[in-house]
Amino acid sequence: MQDGLENLDEDLSGLKPAQWKARMAALAEEHGMYQPLGDKHFATFIDQGNTLLVTFETMQGIHNLSDQAQPLGFDLVKNLGWSHMCVVSDGDTWFRDSRIYGFFDQLIDDGFFDEFDNVIFYGAGPCGYAAAAFSVAAPGAVVVAVQPQATLDLRMTEWDDRFAEMRRPSFTDRYGYAPDMLDAADQAYVIYDPRERLDAMHAALFARKNVTRLRVPYLGDAVQSRLIEMEMLYHILSLAGSRKLSAGAFHKLFRSRRNNSYFLRNLLGRLERDDRAYLMALLCRNVTERMRAPRFRRRLQEMEKRAEDGEFTFPSKR
Repeated sequence: MQDGLENLDEDLSGLKPAQWKARMAALAEEHGMYQPLGDKHFATFIDQGNTLLVTFETMQGIHNLSDQAQPLGFDLVKNLGWSHMCVVSDGDTWFRDSRIYGFFDQLIDDGFFDEFDNVIFYGAGPCGYAAAAFSVAAPGAVVVAVQPQATLDLRMTEWDDRFAEMRRPSFTDRYGYAPDMLDAADQAYVIYDPRERLDAMHAALFARKNVTRLRVPYLGDAVQSRLIEMEMLYHILSLAGSRKLSAGAFHKLFRSRRNNSYFLRNLLGRLERDDRAYLMALLCRNVTERMRAPRFRRRLQEMEKRAEDGEFTFPSKR
């Protein structure tokens, strides 16, 4: 841990929302800056190294994803010595608020982002939308967005019926259409499960020369949680911070899915629906040889019985 950052290891999980917010403000003011942004939003800044990570997160997501109820960026501050700005919302707001626009306008006017050698924007879902949309404030930044929406403007995405309550806020004014806001980025990476139809349709809208779309099939509709489970997310952000993130580097990390129970169950479910007996046998045998997986062992026994009954030829061991 970097010297002087010991209190960033504080466990905030037992605090009520108002207490948690007050403690976040105190920690930020001790190490950098705290900025309230109305009733629904605030921003914290931890001033450390020449690499800045900007994350967009919800209060609820922070409590669900972190055992200590800390923003995602705190670990990178402590372990890599990065600086970290966290823009926090109470609930999913997509950060469509004039006070947030004004906050980023002021950062631009102050030349805030120019003080850093590397700037990375990160978010997932509605926060992924915000990471892409507000990255325009820091030309040359790297953006990592997990399952981002491109916009919720009905004229563009009337096919997405998931967020009816967010149809009233404007997505056509400032910092509005996220794919266009990426034009100033050095590189952007959009991570999504192509089998989640609506997520894939949004991802298609991000097609740009400087955008790499990274497909993670069978991770479902909570990709960020799966990336954390597989201990991938911090490696992804670390690579982004050193400008070494690429499709090849990402898919090398993605090999860890072989040990992720959620991924394996989803893959097995797809093979079961398609009745791909040979592939099911291969998968179940591979999993049971490496892991304690009762469901896969039972399925393997069923496949062995089906092969004995002549339904298919059981794969031989090499």
